[in-house]
Amino acid sequence: MFKSVRNLYVQLIDDSVGKTLAAASSLEDAIKGNNKETAKKLGAEIAKRAKGKNIEAVVFDRNGYRYHGKIKEIADAAREAGLKF
Repeated sequence: MFKSVRNLYVQLIDDSVGKTLAAASSLEDAIKGNNKETAKKLGAEIAKRAKGKNIEAVVFDRNGYRYHGKIKEIADAAREAGLKF
């Protein structure tokens, strides 16, 4: 999870081998924006990509950001789409 002034980024990383398994960001045409609605789309998209790679459970690293606003929306949308934290 990374949040810049203009964009949001989410990655699924396998820490044991240091490999990125899936990623999504608000730079993609289908997700463009930087508000709570964009965060919901981003959460749903990363969950969809995780399921496509047979990943059902993850550890949510909020990268030091407080759990509210856009960060909370990403997490909630990913949970609603079936990803377990």
